[in-house]
Amino acid sequence: MPHTVWNAAWRDRTLSELEQPEWDLIVVGGGITGAGILREAARRGWRCLLLEQRDFAWGTSSRSSKMVHGGLRYIAKGQLGLTRDSVRERQRLLSEAPGLVEPLPFLFAHYQGSFPGPRVFGGLLSVYDALAGQRLHRFHPPQALSFLAPQLNTQALQGATEFQDAVTDDARLVMRVLSEARTEGGVALNAMQVKELQRTAGGERGERVTGLSVEDRESGRLFTLRSKAVALATGAWADELRNRQGSAEHIRPLRGSHLVLPAWRLPVAHAFSFMHRADKRPVFVFPWEGVTVVGTTDLDHRSPLDSDAAISQSEVDYLLAACAQQFPAAQIGTADITATWAGVRPVVSDEATPSKKPSDETREHALWVEPGCVTLSGGKLTTFRLLAMEVLSACAPMVGKTVADHGSRVFAATPMPELPLSPQASQRLHGRYGRDCSALAELIASLGTARVAHTQTLWAELVWAAGHELVLHLDDLLLRRTRLGLLLPEGGLPLMASVREHCQAVLGWSDTRWDAEVAAYQTLWRRCYSVPARHTPA
Repeated sequence: MPHTVWNAAWRDRTLSELEQPEWDLIVVGGGITGAGILREAARRGWRCLLLEQRDFAWGTSSRSSKMVHGGLRYIAKGQLGLTRDSVRERQRLLSEAPGLVEPLPFLFAHYQGSFPGPRVFGGLLSVYDALAGQRLHRFHPPQALSFLAPQLNTQALQGATEFQDAVTDDARLVMRVLSEARTEGGVALNAMQVKELQRTAGGERGERVTGLSVEDRESGRLFTLRSKAVALATGAWADELRNRQGSAEHIRPLRGSHLVLPAWRLPVAHAFSFMHRADKRPVFVFPWEGVTVVGTTDLDHRSPLDSDAAISQSEVDYLLAACAQQFPAAQIGTADITATWAGVRPVVSDEATPSKKPSDETREHALWVEPGCVTLSGGKLTTFRLLAMEVLSACAPMVGKTVADHGSRVFAATPMPELPLSPQASQRLHGRYGRDCSALAELIASLGTARVAHTQTLWAELVWAAGHELVLHLDDLLLRRTRLGLLLPEGGLPLMASVREHCQAVLGWSDTRWDAEVAAYQTLWRRCYSVPARHTPA
């Protein structure tokens, strides 16, 4: 079956064969970490399967701050090894996936009496650049900032330091990694909820994980799967399946929320990093996909994990205060916000320090190993490949294989097809779709190069995703395969007739099904991706 066929019909056929053989590795969790594990296992010829309970990148991996960064904050904490790894992985992604991972210049403004000053910050960046092997920072005096950042707060301004990191579309990054894994034999399924791990007698702790039971959330059908090893990459859900006996560590879900503004309302060519006046936490204002994003918060998330996270009014106020602090002349208010998103970070915490502030928690990952099962939680988007290798190395003895990290490419080098687009637009598609870009080019030749409203997204991309990227529900298409739900006013609902015209037949949905999907999407978007009502609790 061609690699590009990955739809609901393919899913039904695959489910019918799921239970028959024993898998070498079953990965639970369809975010960037799980996708990375599947990719590394598949490239080594393991018989591997990924199961995601909702949709690929549904959790943190579609709701991050989109940054692919080297971990500048870790230098101040003396974690040079972690920063070195992050910087190197950032540079790898920039070179392997241009158009998907793009360089982004940052500006950090310095004000009299504020910390860090230009010299201290410049010293940190000298180390940062040395680890990257190139000088990427410089200082701009106040007069230069009138051109670089005309709306920047100029009161007591000493200047700003420019440095380099990178930005991505996190959900498309997950899809690209899954595409690489599938090309080399990996199997990935969404809407498959693991109910429990199957354990049998044996092993140092008296039992061993030998498989799992899983429910297809679309049909309610139950499966029992056997596997030599199970890798849990479930993020904030990690404590629900792993054996916590004797472990003081647990997952502390922390919510990070963002505002989306029209680019014309707060135009920025750089990302701006600064310390929020209220709590001295770093906040960002940055350009992304033709809009301006403001984020992020850092709060304990106490709502059920199985529901989409949503921003609270207090978080909206906090982020608007950040805009007023850094860009007072812009006078950004609630009426300017076109969308929001909130993600839940799976931060590893220790029960010995229950009163620690969210911002004081370490962002280090944790790896827990029991016979037949490896659980990973925490970590960074940037270092997903290294995390995958760590998990695979722990699973290898269970599978009876050895693993070595030869530093092979995450993304296979593929020629860019000829596209009737600008070089920048062509590279954007090549970065997002990789090996599938040639097939997408054929669809573009048929459907044309029309874009959806003011976005960079082509109508052909929606049609492609509907037919080839395992879309099961409308929010899969509009919030993760494309980002139209974040980029368009009202989540794209005013354009729904055109979306229907392009995608309904490809999806194979009846009129009744289509209407139900639109209604569900509308409810979801207004509850979780718009500005909340004033009475929403924090």
